[in-house]
This record gives sequence, structure tokens and C-alpha cells, in this order.
Amino acid sequence: MAFTNPTNDERRTILEEAKTIAVVGCSNRSDRTSYMIAEALQQAGYHVIPVNPTIAGETVLGETVIASLTDIDTPVDIVNVFRRSEETIPVAEDTIKMAHKPKVFWLQQGIYNEKAAQLVEENGIIAIMDHCIKVDHAILVRK
Repeated sequence: MAFTNPTNDERRTILEEAKTIAVVGCSNRSDRTSYMIAEALQQAGYHVIPVNPTIAGETVLGETVIASLTDIDTPVDIVNVFRRSEETIPVAEDTIKMAHKPKVFWLQQGIYNEKAAQLVEENGIIAIMDHCIKVDHAILVRK
């Protein structure tokens, strides 16, 4: 069966109910898309947890960068992924191993991997692919 993203209404509900978003691949460079989107999410009121093994321990947007999703010991609602499509299966594997299972595994615009989506869905996590979380928030959530 072919993958289908949640509807606009379903994504709106996800974004309205979420409080904490882990941003995998978050950069410490303010000119990078992952940084800009993490910053926009933070400004929208979300608690953002930057995840990037290369800069783990540094501070990005006032938050300590975590090396891996499996190192997060607090609840996360959405895992938002900035990795190439072919690099998302290990991220999906880490997502299902998290201490607190997130509700959503969200691959950014241009990122699509049906095997990664299937893996998280088989573990009770909603998959969203090829959607920019910032754009969806701007269009779907009216605050």
C-alpha cells in the first residue's frame, strides 16, 4: 500500500497539540535551513531540542545540542528530520528506541523514504514526509 501523508486537518492537530520538537540535523550556523526552521519553531512557542552528533554539547538557540535521539530522556512530540532521504532509516531506528516514544516522525520538504516511514508506523508513530514543518505551521495553525 502506497504511503499517504496525514491530511491538513490531521497535521494541524499534530502541530496544535505538540509542545516539544527534536530537530535532527540542526545546524549551529544561522544561514542553514535547519537552524532557521528550528528558530521559527522556537519563536512559535515550541521547545526545540537540537540533535546533531557533530556539534553535541554546543549551544544552539539557547539549547544544548544532543548527540542522538536516544540520548533524550524527556518526552518529545515530533522528531523533525533534516537528513538526506537515504540517511533517514537510522534516524527512524533511533526514533523507535527513544525513552519516550514520540507521536510523529516528520521528514522535511524534499525528504522521502517509505522504508523509514513504514518502520516508525509499525511502531505506532505517525509518519509525515516531504512537508516543511514551518510552512505547515504558517498555513495550518492560526494563532
